[in-house]
Formats: sequence, C-alpha cells, structure tokens
Amino acid sequence: MRLLLVEDDPLLGDGIQTGLRQDGYAVDWIQNGLEAEQALSGGRFDLVVLDLGLPGRHGLEILRALRARDDHTPVLILTAHDAPPERVAGLDAGADDYLTKPFDFAELSARLRALLRRAGGRATPALHNGPLRLDLAARQVSLDGRIITLSQREFAILETLLRNLGRVLSRSRIEDSIYDWDSEVGSNAIEVHIHHLRKKLGKDWIRTVRGIGYMMEKRE
Repeated sequence: MRLLLVEDDPLLGDGIQTGLRQDGYAVDWIQNGLEAEQALSGGRFDLVVLDLGLPGRHGLEILRALRARDDHTPVLILTAHDAPPERVAGLDAGADDYLTKPFDFAELSARLRALLRRAGGRATPALHNGPLRLDLAARQVSLDGRIITLSQREFAILETLLRNLGRVLSRSRIEDSIYDWDSEVGSNAIEVHIHHLRKKLGKDWIRTVRGIGYMMEKRE
C-alpha cells in the first residue's frame, strides 16, 4: 500500500517512515505543506498521515482541498493539537481519524489498518479469496491452512491483487502501490515477483492479461 506521510519534524518523520516501511507500506515522506498539496494533486496514495502545523500550508487547508476535489483517500491527522475544538475541526474538514502526539506506534499502525478495512468495506483484518488468506495484522499468508512465506514485496503485490479481485492491474499500477519515491525499480521487477508468487501459491492463482497486466480472479 502506498502511503503519504506529511510531517515536518525530521526525527519523528524518520522514525514513522522507518516503522511504516517495516509494516510493509511504501512510504513517501514530505515535510512541507505546499509540496504535500502538489503530491496529492498529482499522485495516487492509499493512505495519508497528515500533520497540521506545517510550513508552507496548514494541514487543514491541504485536507479541505483534497476533499473539495472529491478525493476520498483515507486521511489520519497526526498532531500535537489535542484540544476538542481542534479535533472537531479536523474531523469536520474530512479527516477519517485523529491521533495526538505523543502516540504509541502500534496504535498508529492499528488505526491505519482500520482505515484500510473501512475503505474496502471489510470488518476483519484479513483478505480472503477462497482458501487463500492474507492476515494484515500478523502479516501472514496461508493457503488451505498452510503458512506461505513471502518476501515483503511479494506480500505487497499479493495484497494489492487481493484488494482488486477481478480487476486487471497494469505493471505501473502495481509498481505505484508497492514502491515509494526512494526505491530503485528494475525494469522486470514486477515480473520477477509475480514469478516467485506463482511458484509459492500455484501458477493458476495470478493470471497474465497479455499486453495489459495481471489479475486475480475471485474464488469461492
């Protein structure tokens, strides 16, 4: 999942980015409000973690502009502003959740998983397709009850395919979901990861749509 982190504190931002990458997110970190607005106008993200007191542009202005474009990307406000009126203002501006500093990273991680569940219309922290199960909290994959060991990139690709069952995803669309701006992406990286996934899951789980991309069909 691709996540935009907007946080101007360098130490805190670095720590959050590191932790979220360990959780499997592709994290792009921006420290300026104007740059964040530009990134959100021109890019696609699955989640946004947004500070409020930013240089360049206040977080609430960024959030209001996002919602004015009818962009429904889930946004979690992460800020030191904890007075009830400020919470109300953030939620009324379109935030999906609000967490105050200092915070426990495990709680941040859980709240982000909850936002993804709600965005996908699910109540449980797992993705299913027939006998295939991906547990987002435990970061574990099983097939017919057997644990399948995946690399972080393989897990991310499988998660993207499971979130888009029945849809054909281009290679660039998959790359956008699993790589951040700092990543070096080989020309055949997605093909290599798909090949490894097929070896571990079975070749019939991921279908190649020639000239377009890849898809996973829904199973009972």
